[in-house]
Amino acid sequence: MSNEQLLIVDDERNIVELIELYASQAGYRTSHAYDGQTALDLFQTQDPALIVLDLMLPKVDGWEVCQRVRSKSDVPIIMLTARDDDVDKIIGLELGADDYLTKPFNPRELMARIRAILRRAKGEIERHPIGDAPLHLANLMVDRARHEAWVGDKPVRLRAKEFDLLVTLLENKGLVLTREKLLETVWGFDFAGETRTVDVHVAQLRKHIADSGVELETVFGVGYKLRG
Repeated sequence: MSNEQLLIVDDERNIVELIELYASQAGYRTSHAYDGQTALDLFQTQDPALIVLDLMLPKVDGWEVCQRVRSKSDVPIIMLTARDDDVDKIIGLELGADDYLTKPFNPRELMARIRAILRRAKGEIERHPIGDAPLHLANLMVDRARHEAWVGDKPVRLRAKEFDLLVTLLENKGLVLTREKLLETVWGFDFAGETRTVDVHVAQLRKHIADSGVELETVFGVGYKLRG
């Protein structure tokens, strides 16, 4: 069992207690904060392995907490949002969150996501099959060895999960990948729960490769595929 420390940040005490109960059963140590300023103070002194962070917080909101933490550390962050609003999620991901869950959430799914993110952070999940050859499609090139993506002669700045998602789709170009398969491959999740995190990342990825001549196609009711 893990002995890693999680920092749980939420102004709803019953949610904090619920997460801490499940985290303890999974073998994690926990600390908690009910406002953003306390969360930042604990982050400075405790060096947690992962932060579960609510967006709507007193004193300092979750967006600012995420931004300030990310300016100093790559510690994984899972955001909690009370609204099923893609704008909130996209902003959170752009600020550096690794994932999000919408309230109300299943605590077993949260634990599954925590396990997957920490395993990946420790390198226990291989990001891509071994191979150094760059991947090409239309005007898009991805170099897995250098962790770089290019549209023509212009580099494309991608966050880690966006890069992994793009590589997975390129390695399976022309094939439809379900959201569940992408969650398993890119995020390492072993829990078939909410799949909107895939949709949010796909929306961001489409913006990055818009001028590449590559189409990131939605196959309604199934998943996604790349075509060039």
